[in-house]
Amino acid sequence: MISLTNMKKNAHAKGFTLLELLIVIAIIAILSIALVFMLNPAETLKKARDAQRISDLKTVKTALGIMLTASSTPSLDNFAAAAAASSTCLTSTTWGGTTSNNTAAKISYSVSSVPTLAVALTPGADTAAGAQTFGTTGYYSATPGKVDGNGWIPVNLKALTGGTPISSFPVDPTNTVTATVASGDLVYRYACQNGSNTAGKPAYIFEIDAVLESQAYKTDELKMAKDGGDNDSYYETGNSLNLLPISGAF
Repeated sequence: MISLTNMKKNAHAKGFTLLELLIVIAIIAILSIALVFMLNPAETLKKARDAQRISDLKTVKTALGIMLTASSTPSLDNFAAAAAASSTCLTSTTWGGTTSNNTAAKISYSVSSVPTLAVALTPGADTAAGAQTFGTTGYYSATPGKVDGNGWIPVNLKALTGGTPISSFPVDPTNTVTATVASGDLVYRYACQNGSNTAGKPAYIFEIDAVLESQAYKTDELKMAKDGGDNDSYYETGNSLNLLPISGAF
């Protein structure tokens, strides 16, 4: 028979000593620290925000594409008059279809306070307005998410017969601009053109841009350089990638 003394000895032999436990805990701690450095949580968060930006811009592009297809009287700035504060497009088109160059065109931003540019900026190659420029005051909305023409993208999706394809216009996950807009500001940008006054220039086109911040998307995958647009400093999408400026802080 196994004595009680032998059973106790066997029980102690199968357990961990305090020293062994401390060694295991130390190893786990070292591995955890190494894992944190390997994963780079700051970069992971940046990449998650970039993925959201790419998804948001795709959503907006789809929604505006539906509006242009479904509406018999489309407008990419809600029929704003050329001199109106809400006018953003490089050309303005009336309900009757008359198009004129907009002398107060604006770049629209997803922020809820007025964005200021250092200088007026020249639009990209698809503009129908010749020497037209974007002004030094950007368009914004105190209610940026609205889809009734009063959001940061002044398009009335609620006017569509089938109803609005999205419930709100998304804004950048960080969504901040400096006192004077800078190229690296993490904010969405929008430019548009309704009708065309110049032969060969497209009508009812728009561009939406974002700045990506993660190493993976900016440098490794070069998403801003490989998006098909004309500016490697921005991730560009829309049905024209040649409306927002090619250079300059915007």
